[in-house]
Amino acid sequence: MKENIILNKSVGIWIRVSTEDQAQGDSPEHHEERARSYAKSRGWQVKEVYDLAGQSGKAVMQHPEAKRMMKDIERGHITGLVFSKLARLSRNRRELEDFSDFFNKHHADLISLSEAIDTSTAGGRMFFHLLGVFAQWEREEIAERVSASVLTRAKLGKSINGRAPYGYRWQDRKLVQHPEEATVRRKAYELFSQYRRKGKVAKLLNAAGYRTRDGVIWRDTQVFRVLSESSAKGIYYFNRIRKDGHWKGKLKPETEWGQVLCEPIISETLWNEVNQIIEEQLKSWKRPGKLPVQMFGNLAHCSCGHKMYVRAKSPKYVCRNCHNKIPIVDLEGIFQDELKAFFAKPERIAEHLQEADRNLSEKEALLATHAREIQKVRDDMTRTHRLYLDGGITSQGFAQFYKPAEERLNQLTAELPKLQAEIDFRKVNQLSAEDVLHEANSLYDRWPKLPTEDKRRIAEALVEKIVIGDGEIDITFSYLPSSEELCKTQQQLRGPG
Repeated sequence: MKENIILNKSVGIWIRVSTEDQAQGDSPEHHEERARSYAKSRGWQVKEVYDLAGQSGKAVMQHPEAKRMMKDIERGHITGLVFSKLARLSRNRRELEDFSDFFNKHHADLISLSEAIDTSTAGGRMFFHLLGVFAQWEREEIAERVSASVLTRAKLGKSINGRAPYGYRWQDRKLVQHPEEATVRRKAYELFSQYRRKGKVAKLLNAAGYRTRDGVIWRDTQVFRVLSESSAKGIYYFNRIRKDGHWKGKLKPETEWGQVLCEPIISETLWNEVNQIIEEQLKSWKRPGKLPVQMFGNLAHCSCGHKMYVRAKSPKYVCRNCHNKIPIVDLEGIFQDELKAFFAKPERIAEHLQEADRNLSEKEALLATHAREIQKVRDDMTRTHRLYLDGGITSQGFAQFYKPAEERLNQLTAELPKLQAEIDFRKVNQLSAEDVLHEANSLYDRWPKLPTEDKRRIAEALVEKIVIGDGEIDITFSYLPSSEELCKTQQQLRGPG
């Protein structure tokens, strides 16, 4: 099992309390003290405080404090960020995903106290990775709905009315020639037919003073797009490409394409001649293929102590030392069964969660009592103040009653974030487990349909090591701490006495 507490970890505290929140009494000082108390309970060192008090949560990544925090993460000055809840980090979902990717890339931890997510713990890492997978599913479902709408429009022959191809513009939902651009595009075909080099065409267009639609100089990539796009011969196809990664695209089936007829810029004969040359040139150069992604690439070990790998086009994991082998499909099947068994121990899980629930309930009851006591002292102080204003007591009597109450209120208020931090500590080690278990059933159902890359991410989040022997497979999970271990950890933090 991974160590539950990472000592000597350097963290930063993120404080973003809007002006509206501050008006309602939600102070930055309270959030900072709560975060410091939590860091202290973990044995961490607070190196920086990033104060965005009064900043809106709609967009924070361009804020100077956010940029400073990200630079500190990049240079390793801090390796974790503590904040009271995700909405305090940002209210912009896209930004939250970007923060998530950034921290994952730099092996840093996000610690959200209210949501009980701490990626420095085994439970937090599992929950965090599963959240990413389910967020990806949601994005894919949205994309599928959008694609279905686009496909329907394409089949009906209705244009999407996106950006018009170079040389044209949209007018009354029809493609009409753009006078200046059409001239440049026609010249590009003529030049390529003569010189057969995209770079040469770009150089000649730039020398003649022509620029792209965006006002930048021509390059061979822009020339290639202009030459290979079919609208120049009188027919514009849309809904042809499905994005696959940041820069790649995959051609959709022709049955999904839409088309719009338009006035040709060049003859079909010239278009075919140019694109036949381009096709022949592409045959002589092929982009290197993507390396295969294996689900247990970093986890599979042979019982002899060496790692196991999958050779190109091989259906098996193989140990290069002793030639021990296991089929890929067999190992994945065993892992899926073990994954289900790992989460399917209701008696043990119920016992641990029940113990954790009991400890948490006691602390929450104490916190509620503490909050009531604060309110009671405030009410007493208010009544004393009113008596003084109404002449019911003298200034000497007012000081005699009010000052002790004020001192006690300050003591109670100072203790409040410490109590909250202790509850945060317990929730992080309990609620993450509950959420992972809750999502597990959905994970089993979706597992066969998951892409290999998503399976790999989940496996790396849940598994320490897989040892493959002769007829035996030992899978070591990064299992969650039990309630007994949590109690032991709390005693170690408190020390003797």
